[in-house]
Amino acid sequence: MFLMHIKENKVAVVTGSSSGIGYETALLLARNGFFTFATMRNIEKSENIMETTKKEGLQLQVIQLDVNDDATVKNAIDKIVEEGKRIDVLVNNAGYGIFGALEDLSIEEIKAQFETNFFGIIRVTQTVLPIMRNQKGGGTIVNIGSVGGQAGVPMLSAYNSTKFALEGLSESMSYELEPFGIRMILIEPGFIKTNIMNSSVLAKKALDQKSPYYSMTQKIKNYFESMVNNPEASPPEAVAKVILEAINSDHMQLRFTVGNDASAIINAKRKMSDLDFTNLIKQQLKLKS
Repeated sequence: MFLMHIKENKVAVVTGSSSGIGYETALLLARNGFFTFATMRNIEKSENIMETTKKEGLQLQVIQLDVNDDATVKNAIDKIVEEGKRIDVLVNNAGYGIFGALEDLSIEEIKAQFETNFFGIIRVTQTVLPIMRNQKGGGTIVNIGSVGGQAGVPMLSAYNSTKFALEGLSESMSYELEPFGIRMILIEPGFIKTNIMNSSVLAKKALDQKSPYYSMTQKIKNYFESMVNNPEASPPEAVAKVILEAINSDHMQLRFTVGNDASAIINAKRKMSDLDFTNLIKQQLKLKS
């Protein structure tokens, strides 16, 4: 039944679908007529999404894919194309964050952050692009960035770097892919009510109370935890909704922000001087001048 209907509908692939933004996006796309392949590194975490899929009778299939591993990426995409015959939408969502000042981060920790958040996106996208270029109708690539790709904050230097890099990558790709009918979309969420703090890690040296950055690291980490748990933080469903609207939009817009906090920060940075914006961030984070 799954294969019979795939021929008539568009096919979507979502990475990092076990929870949060990826989970909600995969389900929303499936609910809106996309035959969705929800991929995840750990297939054992698929119980919730499969339970919802079965309950609602959705056309959604879970496939194992580790964005850090060439073989699993190739195998997953090959299987998707074999079954779906095409890929209309790719949502690059898999990622995590690491807390720690640059001096406290090891080169290995920084490389690991880039491997998942940046090179993982490149790895999956490079595998999918030839398929989109050679199929009728092109396709859409959606990269999940962050307001952290527009404004840096202390103790997230590695994470912010990956998101800043993703901004440049996505913008450059938008020019490259347009002639082939492939659209580039960059989503920039603010604070989202997900379990990202549970999946985030602290740099090993940042755990040492002797670190000169220890108190600031704890303060920033606690601030982020409070903001993610704030009732005013956007739910992951809000991000999924913006993704769906962006995919279906006729306007060739690259960037889409999610959340009033994200819009406020980005607008402030555009309008304020560097000094005024820096003071604003310090004030919000309750850091001394």
